[in-house]
Amino acid sequence: MWRILLTEFAGDLKAHKTRALLTMFAITWGTIAVVLLLAFGEGLRRTINSGLLNAGERIFMVYGGQTSKSFEGLPRGRRVRLTEDDMNLVVRFVDQIDEASPSYGRWGVTLEYADVRTTTYMEGVHPSFSDMRRMFPKRGGRFINDTDVAERRRVVFLGDSIAYRIFDSEDPIGKEIDLDGVPFTVIGVMQAKFQDSMNNGPDENRAIIPASTYRAIYGDRYVNHLLLRPRSVERAEITKREINEVLGAKHKFDPTDERALPMWDFIESEAQTRAIGLGIQLFLGLVGIFTLIVAGVGVANIMYVVVKERTREIGIKLAVGARKKHIMAQFMFEALSISLLGGLAGMTLSVLAVLIVDSIPASNPAMNYIANPKLSWTITLICGSILMLIGLLSGFLPARRAANLDPVDALRYE
Repeated sequence: MWRILLTEFAGDLKAHKTRALLTMFAITWGTIAVVLLLAFGEGLRRTINSGLLNAGERIFMVYGGQTSKSFEGLPRGRRVRLTEDDMNLVVRFVDQIDEASPSYGRWGVTLEYADVRTTTYMEGVHPSFSDMRRMFPKRGGRFINDTDVAERRRVVFLGDSIAYRIFDSEDPIGKEIDLDGVPFTVIGVMQAKFQDSMNNGPDENRAIIPASTYRAIYGDRYVNHLLLRPRSVERAEITKREINEVLGAKHKFDPTDERALPMWDFIESEAQTRAIGLGIQLFLGLVGIFTLIVAGVGVANIMYVVVKERTREIGIKLAVGARKKHIMAQFMFEALSISLLGGLAGMTLSVLAVLIVDSIPASNPAMNYIANPKLSWTITLICGSILMLIGLLSGFLPARRAANLDPVDALRYE
């Protein structure tokens, strides 16, 4: 039976080349629209999510604020300032905290090497800062470690952009630079990363030193903020509440007072970002799907024409004993074959387009959003399923009409 269906399909294609090619082109164009829109939507979703995570992955940035509620006889408007002792207290009494680091910050720190001089934002942190902020070192270098903190070593980790401004093509590892006139040894340079969320500027432009060294040089007692990572994303809200309770008891403020202890919740931000990305992708996908549906309507119309042209042929087949299911199988097979052949051509062209665009280096941050299409098995399965469904639906009604023809009327059809 399959051989017969293939033979008849090939014969029909040969007899009506232009009509078949135009029909396939409609399916091809619709497939290209679906695949490219879904691929660009997937790339945009990943870029938005990556841009956020590269500023902080699954963390809370906890800042000292100002009370907005009176508490235990104390007036509102009191300032809350955090120290490393607060971080240690949270780690001790909130069992869901997995990693923690203070962040001391200072703008306008001068970096000098040979005849190069520049200024930047400098942070004093703990080793866990690297993982929480995705500041990973390039090969040959390292981030600060526990020994650096314990011994107050004068070592510095540089963002990739500022390292290039200072050292150009020279290897910075092991070189000595002056930070506000104090000599430091460069121990690592950050791997390049895309970042669209940030505090105090992008990571590529900052210098990182041990928190203990920072305190020894500048004498700061209060941190800029604390970085805390919970063990469980599912218990994030409970962990935030426990942090407020622990620090509220120490600093004498209402644990429900959000202004006393502002937090940048990256877990919540990531969930919102994922939802926005999914919404964008669904919208783009629907636009492409409607384009493909229009192409499917075109296939159905063509199949109605085919049925009309081959009415006498159908009548002969029915007269000699062909069953309705054989007639339906013939026309559904043709509609499905046209859809799949056009879809295969569209998928091939779309994959080539995605690979070409994705290989173009991003010349500016905006290109990371635009020229970053990504294919996935999900996209492939969605497109394949849509093509199968459209092929079956566009062939079903014409096939049913052909199968329901009266043999006598079909043989007399002119």
